[in-house]
Amino acid sequence: MFTIGCHLSSSKGYLNMAETAVSINANTFQFFTRNPRGGAAKPIDENDIKEFLEYSKEHGIEKILAHAPYTLNACAADPSIREFARNTMADDIRRMEYTPNQLYNFHPGSHVKQGADVGIQLICEHLNEVLYPEMTTTVLLETMSGKGSEVGKSFEEIRQIIDGTELSDKLGVCLDTCHVYDAGYDVVNNLDDVLDAFDRIIGIDRLKAIHINDSKNPFESHKDRHEVIGGGFIGIEAFERIINHKSLRDLPFFLETPNELDGYQKEIEVLRGLYRD
Repeated sequence: MFTIGCHLSSSKGYLNMAETAVSINANTFQFFTRNPRGGAAKPIDENDIKEFLEYSKEHGIEKILAHAPYTLNACAADPSIREFARNTMADDIRRMEYTPNQLYNFHPGSHVKQGADVGIQLICEHLNEVLYPEMTTTVLLETMSGKGSEVGKSFEEIRQIIDGTELSDKLGVCLDTCHVYDAGYDVVNNLDDVLDAFDRIIGIDRLKAIHINDSKNPFESHKDRHEVIGGGFIGIEAFERIINHKSLRDLPFFLETPNELDGYQKEIEVLRGLYRD
């Protein structure tokens, strides 16, 4: 089954997101746990959650992806920013348990001139504080493009974070097609080689979700500017190979392209037409 969705607003609750997803022929969705530029989260509405779980079961929505706010930086040089990141993620994970066994994605962070090794150490300390044995949520490290001082631009850096995390069984990876292409992994011409490297360094079993986005910039640009599917340097033919690849085809795909709802619906239609059952 092809699992495809897009990023939706969580302002009206879980049930509304599920209904919106179904209305555009999606069977999954991604959402921010709170304002992507802020801190406060809406209180959990347990009745909304109950209705969402029932609706999802009826309509085949099995996996959803929560995204941490962009302000979360686990390896910031400023201790107060790191404290905010810890408190935010701990609260997010607690809230995620209302929808058990789902996915929570975050950008590893920017080391801000401290160096990648220091950044990785701080991210590991962060994860060792917020993960706990009883949690059912899988926390995903997102692959990054390498702009500025981003950590997570290489599979090796992702592996280091996993190795430094005590409860590493709670971790997975979200591969962003725009980010890895901009970082220097050629998913257009050498998809098999990229996935072989991922398997060798991280382990393909760690790959839990795909952010499916075209890139406004050419290969290895380290820019991180998303484009609509087929409108950038990755191109529609590469996306056909990506969604049908034996190592990827059964994973959930999430669109983060510069689109409104009708645009997402068109992209979902195009991608469903390219998917080989």
